[in-house]
Amino acid sequence: MEEITIAVLILAVVLLGVFLTAFICFYIVFYVPKQQPSKEEFPIPPGKAYEPYRELMVSWMKQARQMPHEQIFIRSLDGLSLCGRYYEYASNAPIELMFHGYRGTAERDLCGGVQRAFALGRSVLIVDQRGCGNSDGRVITFGVKESDDCVAWVDYLVNRFPESHIILTGISMGAATVLMATANPLPSNVVGVLADCGYTSAKEIIQTVMRTRRLPAWLLYPFVKLGARFFGHFDLEKTPPIEAIKTCRLPVIFFHGDSDDFVPCNMSEQNYEACQSEKRLVLVPKAGHGLSYPVAPEAYLNALREFTFGL
Repeated sequence: MEEITIAVLILAVVLLGVFLTAFICFYIVFYVPKQQPSKEEFPIPPGKAYEPYRELMVSWMKQARQMPHEQIFIRSLDGLSLCGRYYEYASNAPIELMFHGYRGTAERDLCGGVQRAFALGRSVLIVDQRGCGNSDGRVITFGVKESDDCVAWVDYLVNRFPESHIILTGISMGAATVLMATANPLPSNVVGVLADCGYTSAKEIIQTVMRTRRLPAWLLYPFVKLGARFFGHFDLEKTPPIEAIKTCRLPVIFFHGDSDDFVPCNMSEQNYEACQSEKRLVLVPKAGHGLSYPVAPEAYLNALREFTFGL
């Protein structure tokens, strides 16, 4: 009897250790604490790679704040209030539906996207992803639930603008979001996808970041996956971008900076190879993560002028 008691205690300690480790991983990777107002009026992404473009990014944010726009709120499938800002170029213009990156905001990551879309004669709806900016939520799911949010935003646009042509656009995790959204039935209004520096799967990018930080990915990733399932209530490996893109029938243009030290450039190359629809891959020399447009704005615009999405 004593041996059984000891075995049960050991098992309990092991299980407690497993779930405690899983919770710590969940908290670090997925959980979003209540956001405090930024100390910077015009925050830019952290890291030295962005400093040379600070002045340009701040000017984009200032311009976007001054441009006429409408703040919009919708409900996600699981009841969250999601916020976006709509900038109309013209009443009949195509609309880019834009999604930002991991722990970013629409204003910070997509401000240049407003000016870029206008330069191409397109309206734009920039979205705060769940848990970020002015949207509700405390859990980031690496595109799993965000892709459902993308579909909800598409439904909103189609209901409001029945004749609209919609291009799904995303940067970093936002690119993963829109690629994963293509695994869902989408209305004919959606005419194409722009995926900038997206990853192949949550598993691969999380393990890559772990290795970059010299952490044992083989040991810690299972706890990350368990934390997502147990505390975040989602399957981290559900229909990753590289699988979703295999069934996509929409034209897709991929952008990636070849100096990206966060999401490796070869991830967009792999997504491009997996894509079976009309496609183009644009690699931007000397561009870091999310910096393809600031580094080479004219080349970026020219690539999009040539890749027309059938418009």
